Amino acid sequence: MVSVVVPVFNEEENLPLLAEEIRRALDPQGIAYEVVAVDDGSTDGTWTQLESLREQDRRWLLVGLRRNFGQTAAMSAGFDHARGEVIVTLDGDLQNDPADIPRLLALAKDYDVVSGWRKDRQDPFLSRRLPSTFANWLISWVTGVRLHDYGCTLKAYRREVIEHLHLYGEMHRFIPAIASWMGISLAEVETNHRPRRFGRSKYGIARTFRVVLDLITVKFLLSFATKPIQFFGLLGLLAAGIGIAIGGYLSVLKLFFGAQIGGRPLLFLGILLILVGIQFVVMGLLGEMLVRVYHESQRKPTYMVKRLIGYPARET
Repeated sequence: MVSVVVPVFNEEENLPLLAEEIRRALDPQGIAYEVVAVDDGSTDGTWTQLESLREQDRRWLLVGLRRNFGQTAAMSAGFDHARGEVIVTLDGDLQNDPADIPRLLALAKDYDVVSGWRKDRQDPFLSRRLPSTFANWLISWVTGVRLHDYGCTLKAYRREVIEHLHLYGEMHRFIPAIASWMGISLAEVETNHRPRRFGRSKYGIARTFRVVLDLITVKFLLSFATKPIQFFGLLGLLAAGIGIAIGGYLSVLKLFFGAQIGGRPLLFLGILLILVGIQFVVMGLLGEMLVRVYHESQRKPTYMVKRLIGYPARET
C-alpha cells in the first residue's frame, strides 16, 4: 500500500480540489493507498474540511496537531502514522500535481528515494526561485548529494528509509542528504508545478537563513554525529598548535636576541589560541559524552497530537 502524507496549514479552499486530483491520479491505476492528512494547527476551517473529506472517502486518515509546529514536525507526524510500504509526501496547496505520483511510484520500485524536480517552477523569482536555486546548490555542495530541487515536497520514500529518521527544525527538505548515510539509491524526476490558486504562501526569504543554519547541523550530523571529538579536537589542535608556534617564536626572540615580548599583541594572540584550543578539545570530549547519552536515552517528540481519525481503537 502507498501512503500519501499531506501536511496542511490553513488550506481550507484547496483541500476539496486536492482530494479530487488524488483520486483521479491513483484510482485509475488500481493503486491501494491511504491519505494521511496532518493539520498543523490550522486556524481556519481546514479541520472541518478534512472531516468532510473523511466522510466521503474512508481512505483519508486525519492527524490534528495541537498547534502549529511547522512543516517538518507535521511531516514527521505523517510518517509516524503512515502504514504504506511507500510513502509519498505532497503539499496541500495544489502547487504539486498529484498526477505525477504514479511516475514517482514507478521509480520507487527500483530506488529508495525519488525526488520531484520543479524544473519550470511557478513562483516569484526574487522571493522564492532565486533563494531556492542558491540553497539547492549550497546543500548539494555541502552534503555531496546532488539534487536540483531539495525544496520540492513531492517525493517518494521506501518505508525502511523513513523508519530510521528523526526530523526536527527544517530538516524535512534534507531527508535525501540525511538518509545518504544508509547508502540509499536516489532518483530525480521532473514534475509539474503550478501557481497557487487559493490562500497565501507560508514561505518567505527569511526561511532561507533558517535553511542555511539547519544545513550546518546536517553537515555536522553526517560527518561527525558519532565522533564530535574529531571535529572539535581538530580545531582545538590547530588553534593550540598555532598558539604554541607563536609562543616558540617569541621565546626564541627573547632568549637568543634579547627582544622585549611582554607587550607584544602577538604574545596575547598566542596565549588566546592555546586557551581556545584547549576549550575546543574539551567541547569535543563533552560532545562525545552527549552522543553516548543521546543514543542511550529517549528522544523528545517534536509534535503533540490532539486528535486522530481513521485509526483502529483510537478513532475520535
